[in-house]
Amino acid sequence: MQPATELYTLEQGLRLRQASAVEREAVQLAMLRRHLTLAQKAPHYREMFASVGFSPARLDSLTDLPVLPLTSRADIDRSPTSLLPATGLPPVDLALTSGTTGRPVTIPYTAHDLERLAYNEMMAFYGAGVRPGDRALLFVTLDRCFIAGLAYYSGLVRLGAAAIRGGPGKPPQHWELIANLRPTVLVGVPSFLLKLARWGEENGLAPAQSGVTALVTIGEPVRRADMTLTPLGALLQQAWGARLHASYGATEMATAFGECTAGCGGHVHPELMLAEIIDEQGRPVAPGEPGEVVVTPLGVEGFPLVRFRTGDVARLHHEPCPCGWQTPRLGPIEGRLAQRLKYKGTTLYPESIFQVLQEVPGVRDFYLEVSSSYDLSDEIRVVVGGGDISLEKIRDMLQARLRVMPEVVVRPAAEVLAVIESGGSRKVKRFFDLREVAR
Repeated sequence: MQPATELYTLEQGLRLRQASAVEREAVQLAMLRRHLTLAQKAPHYREMFASVGFSPARLDSLTDLPVLPLTSRADIDRSPTSLLPATGLPPVDLALTSGTTGRPVTIPYTAHDLERLAYNEMMAFYGAGVRPGDRALLFVTLDRCFIAGLAYYSGLVRLGAAAIRGGPGKPPQHWELIANLRPTVLVGVPSFLLKLARWGEENGLAPAQSGVTALVTIGEPVRRADMTLTPLGALLQQAWGARLHASYGATEMATAFGECTAGCGGHVHPELMLAEIIDEQGRPVAPGEPGEVVVTPLGVEGFPLVRFRTGDVARLHHEPCPCGWQTPRLGPIEGRLAQRLKYKGTTLYPESIFQVLQEVPGVRDFYLEVSSSYDLSDEIRVVVGGGDISLEKIRDMLQARLRVMPEVVVRPAAEVLAVIESGGSRKVKRFFDLREVAR
């Protein structure tokens, strides 16, 4: 079987990103037909298409896509094998989802899927100003079936930049790599990159003079909805004296959004995905309004999803980008639908609380515990750890920013750190939903 779609060169990809909307949509329509034809070979989508009388051959416009039902994470959890197309293409890599919102699911990648993943990251790194000859130190692991580390590594190699596989480890080891190999780019989780900078400062090193010019972040928001930096993002940029570029993706969709040098949202790669923002009824929201992110990855062979509901809340921006690319941009993730809170008549997301805590002097780590209340409201406990923390200051800042004041508990920093790093997950866990136990 031929690849689901031919991959572009860097030069072709750049031309597509500078093309008109009409030209891009013509390319996407042809790719979407091929993608849906392949997806139809999976039992789940064959039944879905039949239920709505849909045929990929009759697809006339990208606006026809919302006719198709959405694919939820519950659909994947219920029967992952039903979403595998009967193509006979063998997987060459097996990745696992993070398991943040459920049990990990195995996602197969064909040889073409891995090449596509490398192309995705090549374009994202190029948009962020990374060029051949740059050196990027990766603090994301390539083991434990984690796809992001492999994606970053492959994209850098395809671009012609040098990838340094630092992975997990202790600050002294990482600083030795920085001193000896002189990376110009660091890739990692924002809170980790900040701790690395702080350790350097405490040990007589100068992060801002290390030669690092760009930070590519994953896993935690570094910008607010209006594109300004979060407190964590501002501290990170100040500590390293480097450009900040957020990235966002999911193992299931085999695609990621990456910020360019303008820092105003993650660009949609037009030859690799279609992105929608929907409301609670599944209808499109107005441009610039928040809603659930829905992605249809184009050209995937191993696990070709259609209208995948990420569960994340963000906005899609269509105005031209200062960088010159004409593609839409996904704004920062503002929360997860599964983590939405109702507290004293106010709707909150944990991220809004986290951003306040990042500004409080002395707070080093934190997490939330949420339980159900008899009055159909949520009970929120904010647990913080650190040194010389003012409980009154935390309460005042939460009240001023959120208009409500949840319970706040101060515990030893080591105890809080042990909680958020427990469970063996590759991601720090800051949200503990005890409502699930009650359900």
